[in-house]
Amino acid sequence: MRNGLIFGYVLLMILALTLGTEVQAGMVTKSVEYRHDGAVFKGYLAYDDALPGRRPGVLVVHEWWGLNDFAREKAEQLASLGYVALAADMYGQGLVTGDPEEAGRLAGELRGNPALLRARAQAVLKALAETPAVDPQRLAAIGFCFGGTTVLELAFAGAGLKGVVSFHGGLTAPKPEELKSIKAAILVLHGADDPHVTGEAIAAFQEAMRKGGLDWQMVYFGGAVHAFTNPAVGSDKAAGVAYDPRAARRSWTYMQDFLKEIFAVKERE
Repeated sequence: MRNGLIFGYVLLMILALTLGTEVQAGMVTKSVEYRHDGAVFKGYLAYDDALPGRRPGVLVVHEWWGLNDFAREKAEQLASLGYVALAADMYGQGLVTGDPEEAGRLAGELRGNPALLRARAQAVLKALAETPAVDPQRLAAIGFCFGGTTVLELAFAGAGLKGVVSFHGGLTAPKPEELKSIKAAILVLHGADDPHVTGEAIAAFQEAMRKGGLDWQMVYFGGAVHAFTNPAVGSDKAAGVAYDPRAARRSWTYMQDFLKEIFAVKERE
């Protein structure tokens, strides 16, 4: 009888594979709508539904281009590590552009209005926290370029985050009165030769971190300039924008170690 059951199970597995049916659950990706101030935003959710229980959630904030394939890929990579990842839509309606002028205008409108920037980031963080697979007590946020600035502002606003990671983001400093409300550990991953972030901005950021007695790290990658994680930017060192595979690989490793520490989770095999 037992041998018959085993044979039946093996046969079922062979049939399932032959028919192309997934025996185990796996990666789920889907669009997620959320709202802020009457506007509709379309994020991108990625998680592995084969994993049991609630897991840490990681918000991903895009570069100034909008929620494009690069941001989606980062969400999927985080999901493969065992997190629930939600890539934000900071412009609304899933707007994406390949025009630097339009990207600069869209990002500039939010950078010039920090209250709106923070509010939109809080809205998508709320959507992540309310995702059924997410443990709302274990949240983090990562961002690239414009997104790096955004996650720092989210931390400065006192959001309920365990940590934030900025990849080649613009650096802002919290106001003195905000220092006591910052709950997140902060990791800044920065190109040592990035011409788009001034020495004055770096100094002001670091001084604020020291005054607040905050848990912060800033890692410099030698020879790297702006946007060093994104292969799509090519290499325009004259403009201070270039993909650097070594810095990209190393910075992602720093982020993984940081998330494991703040969430106290074991590495997936």
